[in-house]
Amino acid sequence: MEKILDNDYYDLIINNVSVPQVDTGDNITLLNLRHSLLNIPRTEFDPCILGQYPYNNFPTLYTPTSTISIEKSGIGTVQRNPFLNLLGRGILIGIVDTGIDYTHEAFLHNDNTTKILSIWDQSIQTGTPPAGFTFGTEYNAGMINIALRSDNPLSMVPVNDTNGHGTAIASIISGRPNADNSFSGVVPESELVVVKLKEAKPNLKEVFFVPENVLCYQESDIILALRYLEIYASSVSRPIVICIALGSSQGGHDGSGALSNYLNYLARLPGVGISVSAGNEGNRRRHYFNSTTNAPFYNDFELRIGENDKLFSMEIWPYALGRLSVDISSPNRESTNPVYPTINDCRMFNFIFTPSQIWVNNFIFEEETGDQLMLVRFQDALPGVWRIRIQSLDNAPLSFHVWLPSGDMISDETFFLNPNPDTTITSPGNGINQLTVTAYNQFDESILLESSRGYTRIGLVKPDIAAPGYQIPCALPGVSQYGTLTGTGAAAAHTAGAIAMVMEWGIPRGNLTYITGYDVNRLIIRGARRDSSIIYPNNIWGYGQLDVNNLFLRLANI
Repeated sequence: MEKILDNDYYDLIINNVSVPQVDTGDNITLLNLRHSLLNIPRTEFDPCILGQYPYNNFPTLYTPTSTISIEKSGIGTVQRNPFLNLLGRGILIGIVDTGIDYTHEAFLHNDNTTKILSIWDQSIQTGTPPAGFTFGTEYNAGMINIALRSDNPLSMVPVNDTNGHGTAIASIISGRPNADNSFSGVVPESELVVVKLKEAKPNLKEVFFVPENVLCYQESDIILALRYLEIYASSVSRPIVICIALGSSQGGHDGSGALSNYLNYLARLPGVGISVSAGNEGNRRRHYFNSTTNAPFYNDFELRIGENDKLFSMEIWPYALGRLSVDISSPNRESTNPVYPTINDCRMFNFIFTPSQIWVNNFIFEEETGDQLMLVRFQDALPGVWRIRIQSLDNAPLSFHVWLPSGDMISDETFFLNPNPDTTITSPGNGINQLTVTAYNQFDESILLESSRGYTRIGLVKPDIAAPGYQIPCALPGVSQYGTLTGTGAAAAHTAGAIAMVMEWGIPRGNLTYITGYDVNRLIIRGARRDSSIIYPNNIWGYGQLDVNNLFLRLANI
């Protein structure tokens, strides 16, 4: 436990095949069947530790993906159908997010007992962790109910949600109806299992040049949260639907990361549904793409850096067979000169006429994807327009993507001057088997401009489905507080409720008792509402708009 929490140790995600090859001692934590967490001592910080250890060993950093129309997605029709009346009975909803206000009326039964069966708060170390885990505190329903009957619940179960994102996501899926506030969760009779993530370690933020005050979470903690939810659902023999309303622009955008691989595995298990948000990077000008097929084989692009973005990173992922170099020039034309690809070199550049410092890793072979990766990290970058040149060393055609960080890791003052809105779906939404959800405005039938777009970097069709995501009514932390949530996180929550409906029809109702999350995804895709004037699938709407009622109509007509 101490090493997972201690900032003097780095957390590294390693493949279990490599575990016997290292002197691990007590430094290993099993994440799942494929990956483990290795804790190594941290000495004085050196950005070039990313080079001493492979890029994919460092956990990716994730941020929340949101800032109701029940009728538009066919959910209200299904709820009112007396032969269906699917409200989530017998289904668990797994939330991995910023926490939950468990005292809110949206999470109470009519007798004022809790709808939450268990909370694992990774940030509280004063209680007992879940069996098989080494940190955090687990609170069961009995403990929560005792706290609810007290004058000061938080003195007994000190779980909170200062951000509000987790509370909102959980309520959209499972919240108890409140007519006065025109609010109802999609499956209000489902029950919740919640993981409140601890914040990412400061040393991991250091490695990726993320400002210390940015709220973000690390991949290894999310994987452990998923493992906890999987174990809990198995222990009570109940289906579970997990909503991931978090995203990251790190990585190859091809679904090859440790988290995506775990979700791919879970979605193939009977009784486990997965809903993942596509991200909100579509209109933030943080993606650039170029394909140069004619000589001379290089491309120059421009990045405007804002006044307030003193610390951030940029990832360049070539999609070419040849080798590429990178050359970075400041606004006053100081240059790094070309940085050539190597196995693990890390180069630092000091500029003479500005306080700017840049670290460049040009990995000829990134282990997780097998592709080249150029990681550029900026410190005290001079505000203004920077120019970057990517050049083929083999005098051959070149193609590459560039991504800036997602969410609030940078401000909107930093962007590419010639951005591309496509291929902006955040991890883990690029994975194969989980359902990736984009958001549309249910009032005017338009896609939300901020919704990330597909496809993946390797051409996989994503997103899968579009769901309502504009000003969705939700609960907020505080006594009887309600508000709205907008973004793909809200749409993913809405869709998680739809998955729970299908799971209830399949397993507790006995219609398809071995149905997997992937099976549910295919049913949802086949039942989607499609505009005859649009070609599907496409990189904006996926396979169409969520329509659960149409899904059941199709099943009835088999």
